[in-house]
Amino acid sequence: MDNSKTMYLDTQAVLGWLVRSGSQNLLRIYVLTFLGLLWSLMLNAQSWTADNGNGTYTNPLFYDEFSDPDLIRLGDDFYLTGTTMHSVPGLPVLHSKDLVNWKVISYAMDRFQQGAEFNLTDGKEAYGQGIWAPCIRYHKGVFYIFSNINKHGLQVFTATNPAGPWKQHQLKRHIYDLSVLFENDKIYVVYGVGEIKLIELKYDLSGFVEGSDRVIIPKGNAMGEGNHLYKINGKYYITNADNGRLQCARATNIIGPYETTVVSAKETMGTSLGWFTQNMWLDSALPAADAKLSMVQQSDQLFASVPMHQGGIVDLPNGEWWGFSMMDFRSVGRTTFLSPVTWKGGWPFYGIEGNLGRSPRTWFKPNVTKPDLPQVPYQRNDNFDAPQLASAWQWNHNPVDRKWQLKGGSLRLHTLPAKDFLLARNTLTQRGVGPESEATVELNGQHLKDGDLAGLGLMNIPYAWMGIIREGNKLIFRMFDQYQQKTIDKPLKSPRIYLRAFGNFDKDIAQLSYSTDGKTFENVGDSIRMPYQLKTFQGTRYALFAYNTKGKEGGYAEFDHFKLTEPLADRSKNLPLGKVITLTNLADRRQLWANPHGMLCPGRVYNDDLDVAYQFRVLDRGQGKVALQALNGTGFLTITSLGLSADVRLMKDETPGSLFMWQDMLRGQCMLLSLKTNRFVGLDPKTGELYGADWPGTSPNRKDGTVFSWQLVTE
Repeated sequence: MDNSKTMYLDTQAVLGWLVRSGSQNLLRIYVLTFLGLLWSLMLNAQSWTADNGNGTYTNPLFYDEFSDPDLIRLGDDFYLTGTTMHSVPGLPVLHSKDLVNWKVISYAMDRFQQGAEFNLTDGKEAYGQGIWAPCIRYHKGVFYIFSNINKHGLQVFTATNPAGPWKQHQLKRHIYDLSVLFENDKIYVVYGVGEIKLIELKYDLSGFVEGSDRVIIPKGNAMGEGNHLYKINGKYYITNADNGRLQCARATNIIGPYETTVVSAKETMGTSLGWFTQNMWLDSALPAADAKLSMVQQSDQLFASVPMHQGGIVDLPNGEWWGFSMMDFRSVGRTTFLSPVTWKGGWPFYGIEGNLGRSPRTWFKPNVTKPDLPQVPYQRNDNFDAPQLASAWQWNHNPVDRKWQLKGGSLRLHTLPAKDFLLARNTLTQRGVGPESEATVELNGQHLKDGDLAGLGLMNIPYAWMGIIREGNKLIFRMFDQYQQKTIDKPLKSPRIYLRAFGNFDKDIAQLSYSTDGKTFENVGDSIRMPYQLKTFQGTRYALFAYNTKGKEGGYAEFDHFKLTEPLADRSKNLPLGKVITLTNLADRRQLWANPHGMLCPGRVYNDDLDVAYQFRVLDRGQGKVALQALNGTGFLTITSLGLSADVRLMKDETPGSLFMWQDMLRGQCMLLSLKTNRFVGLDPKTGELYGADWPGTSPNRKDGTVFSWQLVTE
């Protein structure tokens, strides 16, 4: 690791030298490319990291759920927290040096101290009703996290070290989607939906200042929910989300009057709505195991709540500004995105000059002095050999501490009575990770007693699970799919079994399988449909569970060797540097054609023959930048104008207009962001027009003429 760290820092030093010098010296570019390739080989990421290892990053920051993000900077350090709902430990605190690479360093809340619903007792549950929309702040040597526990009021967590320990303070008043500003020994809190209010919190956290509650932005001013409050250069700014847009309000006085505008809109980065469970809301009753549930595939053209929303801004020591926000990502849940911010007319617009309000999926990393190594936020794999669980684990509601142990190199879950999977206590979960992931675990059911059931589940509504159930003296392998109301039983000869759940979170599909030897796995049943729904208000989670189906306490199950693999996490081949490719527009299936007249045109419908007029070599120009050279000799793709169609020409010589930032859209798809216009190459497929570089971004279904599939050509 020391050698890799040295190589990484050396690469960053060379990169900084190139940027500062502005030189186009080819030797310097070759050096940078060589170091970048070496780093990519050493990294060989097995889990999603936004860092591309070449001075760029690709959104999302995490390809697993991290909703309602809030972050602060303290010197050269950044700290981030987000919503955890009913899962514990709650309120993770992550640390970063560069806004791209994050590592969890603590959880602010060990468990819920309120109500039977957080213990899954007395027939009560708290799905989607836990702790959400936190605000993290630092003031005079103390870190604060403010967050509301739904139906139980505002909680304040304090620590002198962000790695903990954290102390919890309970305030009874319900304060929804709040943000906090410390100013002149006052603690201002803004909150509310549509109608934005301001209230003062007592400095000793004992309560609120009497008579301080007031409306500062009346209804009808295009403000929504999820507030983030800042004071910047003498003005007060509030960002929040409204119908999939990111709004911003500003005033010279904290009590107003405020003016408002939109700072980010329509940015889905080509993410469409997925499957949705109908009639499942926060206050809905938990459906019984035998309930018939309805799911619908939503339109892939609608924005709904997919676009970037509910986020804020943060500055760098060098004066740069960056935006963070969340985006609904199908069955993964809500994920966190990072955007460059451009100030214009005193407003912090997400995006880059010439394309305000839209954000690149791949962009240059923030310019910090000591960037982090590419890293993943959590430890996901767990052999259960350590004295504590891996950092990615969270319990579903509060655990019953005396009923689970880490013992003998395994996780031991004792069975407690439960009506069904969602009401089982001591269920241990991890977020589902996209684009694809596969969870495998070894289960020993030797110590299960009559009526005990233990296994691996997909926690969602509807849910699915598989595992071992003991009926009398028999051990049976059982799979249950709640949506299809389907049960599959198979006899078992041994109490030891291996369970595997594979999830394709871009297609909302999962597959369960099992093995008796840990080597050969057999699929069980049909594929499982994974939706998003508003009851648990979370994405699909992998879950280790054990409970008794006959209303009594039973034996225990032992889990070992939990492993999460991510087949698409290594993106080193997603940028085909030095390769020859063809590009096909997803909108009309027509290949890009280097017209001999010198224009980039829509050509024939996809064809895999070797006509060089449809072939382009991707040339590395460092730090994620590329040039595309047509193999038919017409030249380099080059943007020749800023207005009108921003023509894409074929020019014999490279110019600054020949540089593009390759946008990795995954699964062999890409966009081309012109570094001359800061907009994307595209066309309207309905008009038959030629290509231009004046498109602000893509649509949710990627069929607007700006997204291409690329295919390698064998030379």
